[in-house]
Amino acid sequence: MPNFIINKNAQPNGDHEVHNTTTGCTYMPSPENRIDLGTHWSCQEAVTTAKSRWPQSRINGCYYCCNACHTS
Repeated sequence: MPNFIINKNAQPNGDHEVHNTTTGCTYMPSPENRIDLGTHWSCQEAVTTAKSRWPQSRINGCYYCCNACHTS
């Protein structure tokens, strides 16, 4: 089952991106800027978990490693 993290730092558009650490990504944040979301069956599940933990934040999947969850 894939493992996901969320970037502590927002992108210029305000989104905090979810990344798949199992597949890897060239746009992965540095280790000190990662919050572990744990293992999930899909990026949709990981994004839902992140949104429930930080409902005030804009959360989006990374275009490169979580494209199915990338919305902006």
